Amino acid sequence: MIRLALWIVSSLVIAALGAWIMALPGTLTLEIAGYRMQPRLGTAVVLFLVTAFVVIVLWTVIRRIIIAPRIMARRRAAKKRQQGVDALSDAFIALQAGDPGRARALAKEAQARLPENSAARLLEARADLALGDMPAAREHYRSLIASEHTALAALAGLHEQARAQNRPEAALTFARKALALAPDSQWASSAVFDDLVKRGQWAEAVAMVNLEAAASREDKARKRRRQAVIETARAREAETSQPLMALEHALTALKLLPDFVPAALIAARIHINQGETRKAMSLLRRIWRATGHPDIAALYAHAQPGASAVERLKRAQEIIEIPAPHRAAAMTLARAAIDAYDWPLARQILTPFAGSDATQGIASLMAEIEEGEHGDQGKAREWLTRAMRAPRDPVWTADGMISDEWEPVSPVTGRLDAFEWKVPVSSTSRSTALAAMVPGGSNDLAAQQTVLPLAPSENPQ
Repeated sequence: MIRLALWIVSSLVIAALGAWIMALPGTLTLEIAGYRMQPRLGTAVVLFLVTAFVVIVLWTVIRRIIIAPRIMARRRAAKKRQQGVDALSDAFIALQAGDPGRARALAKEAQARLPENSAARLLEARADLALGDMPAAREHYRSLIASEHTALAALAGLHEQARAQNRPEAALTFARKALALAPDSQWASSAVFDDLVKRGQWAEAVAMVNLEAAASREDKARKRRRQAVIETARAREAETSQPLMALEHALTALKLLPDFVPAALIAARIHINQGETRKAMSLLRRIWRATGHPDIAALYAHAQPGASAVERLKRAQEIIEIPAPHRAAAMTLARAAIDAYDWPLARQILTPFAGSDATQGIASLMAEIEEGEHGDQGKAREWLTRAMRAPRDPVWTADGMISDEWEPVSPVTGRLDAFEWKVPVSSTSRSTALAAMVPGGSNDLAAQQTVLPLAPSENPQ
C-alpha cells in the first residue's frame, strides 16, 4: 500500500514537472546548416532530452558490437576455467577413491585448461606417485619446488617418494629443506626429530623439543615427558663413561617427571657407585612409594655393595612389609628370601598370591621353593607346568619386543618412548624356556627370574 502511494505521488510530481517545463515562457533560436528553428523553451528542453537519449542508445549498441569479440572470449575463458576446476575436483575425488589412473588423466586435463594452476600439477604428481611412476612424479615435484607457493608441498611429496623407495638419506634431506622453509611444518619436524632419535643425537633432539610450542595442559605434559625421556637416554648413554654428567641428566629428568623409574634407577646406581648409599636409598624409597616398581625394590636391596644375601633380605624388608601389598612387592621380597635360603619366609610371602590366578613369575618361584626347601622335584615340576599356562607378568615391552631393561627407543620402529611396563601381548621364548627346564637346583630356577614382574594394578612410570 505504501509503495503504491509512493508511486502515485512520484508520477504526479514528474507529470507536474514536465507540464511546468512545457509551459515555460520564451523561445529558443537554433540555426543549423541555414535552417532556423524557434521552438518554445519547454519544447526545446524536451527535444534536447530526447536527442540525448537517442545518442546514448546508439552508443550502447555500437559499443556492444565493438566489444562483442572480447565478451565472447571472456565467456570461453570462463567456461574453460570452470571445466578445469571441475576436472581438478573430479581428479581429487578419483585419487581419494583409489583410482589413480583416472585421477592422473583428469589432472592432465585440468592442467591443460588451467596451465597456471599449481594444484593441478601437484595432483598429477600425487597420482604418478600412487601409480608407482616414480620418475614422472619426481619430475613434477622438482618443477614445483621453484615456486614458493608449492615448494613445501613438493618437498613433502619427494619425502614420501624417498621413503617409499627406501632412501632414508634422501627423505631426511627433503625434510630438512622443508623445515628450513617452514619451521612450523609438523611432518618435517617429526621426520627430522625421528632421525635424530634413531641416531642417538640426543642433544639436538632435546633442543628441538625445547623449541616446541605447548599451549594446552596436555601439550605441556607431553613436552615434559619427551624432555624427560631424552634426558634419561643421555644419562643412560653416559652412565659408564661420564657418571657425573649422567647423574645431572638423570636428575633433570626426575625434575620433569618426578616418578620416572628409568631415570631414578640410573641416578641411584650412580650414587651407589660413588659411595653415596644414603642418597640412593632415599631416592629409591621415594620412587618405590610412588610406583611400587620391582626394579626399584631390587636395587634398594642391593644398594650396599658386597652385602650378603641375609643383609639384602633385611634391607628389602625395610620398604616391603609382610603381607606384601601387591604381587610385585611379594615377588621382590620372596626373591631376596630365596637368595638367603629362608624358605619358610619365601613361602609365607608368596602364599597369598599362589592361588588360581598365580602368574608365571609366582609359579616359577614356588617351584624353586619346593625344590630348595624339600627337594621335591615332583611338586617343582607341577609348578613349572602350571607356569607354562599361567598369565604372564609385566615386563618392559615395545612393539612386540621384550627387554630386561628400559630403552629410550623401540628396536623395531625407532620410536621414542615406546617401552612400557606391561603384560606383553605376543608370546616370547619365556614359555619355551620354562617347558625345557627341569629342576636341577636353585641356580637353574633362579636363572628364569631375569625380570621382576609388577602387579597389573600398579602403573609405574
